Amino acid sequence: MAGETVITVVGNLVDDPELRFTPSGAAVAKFRVASTPRTFDRQTNEWKDGESLFLTCAVWRRAAENVTESLTQGMRVIVQGRLKQRSYEDREGVKRTVYELDVEEVGVSLRNASAKVTKTGGSAQRPTSAAQGRPAAANSWSRPGPDEPPF
Repeated sequence: MAGETVITVVGNLVDDPELRFTPSGAAVAKFRVASTPRTFDRQTNEWKDGESLFLTCAVWRRAAENVTESLTQGMRVIVQGRLKQRSYEDREGVKRTVYELDVEEVGVSLRNASAKVTKTGGSAQRPTSAAQGRPAAANSWSRPGPDEPPF
């Protein structure tokens, strides 16, 4: 879509991805990526770490399930998506602004690792109770709305 800011971030997963479902049954996974720039200091002949960027990411539907099954804390990943800005008021009434990434693509970095890719064919809908044929009980953190992230 025109006017959106699409970025690519390379970094490490801060924690394991967390899979949840919206009230309408769409899968969404949340995870954080830390990206730290490194520069070489010629005077000291050492690598120096810059200030880390921590970015909360959300990926939807089948990709959300694939991410939670494939990625774990500490893995180096390449994430591409739309940068979003959101403002809110904290408990003390202070206005805060956060930046989040609505992920389109995510994969492991093969710089220092190898991977074997397995194509999936699963669905990204909430599990159903076999006995009743209806969606499993909604989690207490779910918010109303057809496809709003439950985070």
